[in-house]
Amino acid sequence: MVGLIPIIVLAGTGCGEGGELLEAALGEAPSALEAGNALNPNALNPNALNPNALNPNGLAVGALSFNALGSQALTAILDPGPNGALSREHLRYAVECALDSSQSFRFGWFDASGVYHDEIYTGVLGLARSWAWAPLVGEEQRWVSACLAARTNYYRVPVLLSSRGPTKAINKQNTPELFTFTREEGAFWGNIYGSSPALYACHVPENDAASRAALRDCAAGHIDQTTGSIQPCGAIQRLGSCDTYCDPIAPKNGIYHPSCFTDPANRSATMNLQPITVFLE
Repeated sequence: MVGLIPIIVLAGTGCGEGGELLEAALGEAPSALEAGNALNPNALNPNALNPNALNPNGLAVGALSFNALGSQALTAILDPGPNGALSREHLRYAVECALDSSQSFRFGWFDASGVYHDEIYTGVLGLARSWAWAPLVGEEQRWVSACLAARTNYYRVPVLLSSRGPTKAINKQNTPELFTFTREEGAFWGNIYGSSPALYACHVPENDAASRAALRDCAAGHIDQTTGSIQPCGAIQRLGSCDTYCDPIAPKNGIYHPSCFTDPANRSATMNLQPITVFLE
């Protein structure tokens, strides 16, 4: 790797080196919004990547030296082994959650055989666009965390879904999605980037069988065929019914839970205002 230092690039649409590749990736964004939801549960390990280490130091477009990345994140995404693959998958989904389709993140790494790989991760949802010029903090960490949880699939297969929440990026009010995706799977919230990393999910008991049939088990709960017990979905803690752990669906505001909490007896202290409610067809 001596003398072959990969370049880290944050770019806008058509800007900077690789504009043609970015344009091709952007063309896939609409389908990725609903279909690209197959994050490996193991990639939710909060120690896999520290988003605060990916601060591009105020440069929305341009090349960053390796010194602009924290050592933990740099080591994680350049690792040629299995842990590196999980870290890159985590980063790709985080970029898709945080940035919008005009933004992208580009870097390169070498595999164990010395082959160079050029990666371009393009945004989709735009839940934390400011990650292009500042670290993820506060509610941005919670939005990206909830998005990662919602896009995790126990079987690692893509499933069409509608992600909704109390923020402009995923407020689907007055859109066809409300009439196409009508069966609530559950809600996801938490923060894997804070001082006490944690992710939570609630489910809709009457829809669990249909969710499992659609290969969506992280809210409904994956049933072990041998023991009949509910198996965990990575770092996601399945709490119980959304009727118990979230405020009621707000139909006039896009059909989503406006807030959820980990302790119904102590709502004010455990409330999260950045939950993502998922609906299936």
